[in-house]
Amino acid sequence: MVAVKKICCIGAGYVGGPTCSVIAQMCPKIKVTVVDVNEARINAWNSDRLPIYEVNTPTKTYGMGKGRAADLKYIEACARRIVQHSNGYKIVTEKSTVPVRAAESIRRIFDANTKPNLNLQVLSNPEFLAEGTAIRDLKNPDRVLIGGDETEEGQKAVHALCAVYEHWVPKERIITTNTWSSELSKLAANAFLAQRISSINSISALCEATGADVEEVARAIGMDQRIGNKFLKASVGFGGSCFQKDVLNLVYLCEALNLPEVARYWQQFIPEVNQTPLFTLLQICDFLVEVIDMNDYQRRRFASHIIDSLFNTVTDKKIAILGFAFKKDTGDTRESSSIYISKYLMDEGAKLHIYDPKVPREQIILDLSHPGVSEDDQVSRLVTISKDPYEACDGAHAIVICTEWDMFKELNYERIHKKMLKPSFIFDGRRVLDDLHNELQVIGFQAVTAAEDTALTCVTTGEKRCLHLESKDEFSRVWLMLFFRISSAT
Repeated sequence: MVAVKKICCIGAGYVGGPTCSVIAQMCPKIKVTVVDVNEARINAWNSDRLPIYEVNTPTKTYGMGKGRAADLKYIEACARRIVQHSNGYKIVTEKSTVPVRAAESIRRIFDANTKPNLNLQVLSNPEFLAEGTAIRDLKNPDRVLIGGDETEEGQKAVHALCAVYEHWVPKERIITTNTWSSELSKLAANAFLAQRISSINSISALCEATGADVEEVARAIGMDQRIGNKFLKASVGFGGSCFQKDVLNLVYLCEALNLPEVARYWQQFIPEVNQTPLFTLLQICDFLVEVIDMNDYQRRRFASHIIDSLFNTVTDKKIAILGFAFKKDTGDTRESSSIYISKYLMDEGAKLHIYDPKVPREQIILDLSHPGVSEDDQVSRLVTISKDPYEACDGAHAIVICTEWDMFKELNYERIHKKMLKPSFIFDGRRVLDDLHNELQVIGFQAVTAAEDTALTCVTTGEKRCLHLESKDEFSRVWLMLFFRISSAT
């Protein structure tokens, strides 16, 4: 069997850095080297301040497949450089989320540039890391997936990579497949997770309209062993680099493989450009099977209720945005719900004061200055980056929690309330303050959570009022539609 003695990782991002750190720690006899075209990034890894960057496979922003297909130009450039500088026997492993059959493209480049003394084997070894817990996920993974050719040479390469992981991962958690199955499994896993999050968010909208509690519904659903309780937390929507990108990739893949029925199934989950907010129960019903569109809807709905609660206008009002990363314990802002909620509030003229403990000021400004998010001088006029949460909340009309940082549970809300305009609102987009509602009520806050904002609960009075339920007839039509949908499905 081939024994791996040296590993070179191309790309010092969220995947490359943690993965190679763990391999180096768990396999001390293997020399691990990480390289990157960005010299500043390598210097940062070798400094006391580790970088938060990502070298990934972005979605195309041009030409055929724009907005959906993966942009493989960096993968191709990597493959050409590998074949140019390599000799002897090498195992080339793709870690980035790539479309199915990307390994075949890499292999074709290798085959077209063969050298007498070069033997390159291509494997797929997708990562299943969650940001904020990457090291833990690497050291104690649910599974390690390795895909390779079903030839004798391909299987030798698979076994060699398995041997690396077997230094710390039990053999029964290492799954070996063909290359295509490995690539597709990564896309499918992210698509299923995205679908699950949007499903519980759609149910939260129905709960709000009927008086049900989405937390109780989620708990009841999650106790069904066939379903489980993971990813059943209603919120303002998912973010991050993978979920939306991989659903888009899946649609494009189905179209490219002439599978129109499958493409149409996933296509319904992609948001329409410039879609207006939807609030009625009939429209909610239409969203019950949508994923990305439901995610966009959940963000718009949350932002709309902020505006509604602040007397239907946020123009020139100071609003504190607490949290900008797409989830806690990471500085990653890609597809963060904070970006979209900030956009909707900026469009209404709100003055945003943003605080996040890990996201640099430059990244927040960059994200909000994107042409699809803001126009002209909106950011310079309306956005201020605060150095701490108390500064952000000082003189604010409302607080909007967009990231579930633990520190937000421990803030001195009595101190914050004294310096806010009255009435003082808290909009908890991540339900991190559920256990503090009684305390907030005593202080004098009016609080709204992401999963309860259609049946707004003003904790100062306990009053509930249902919004946007247009008629009993409409309510009846919704349940009639649901009945027929369930009947036809069974």
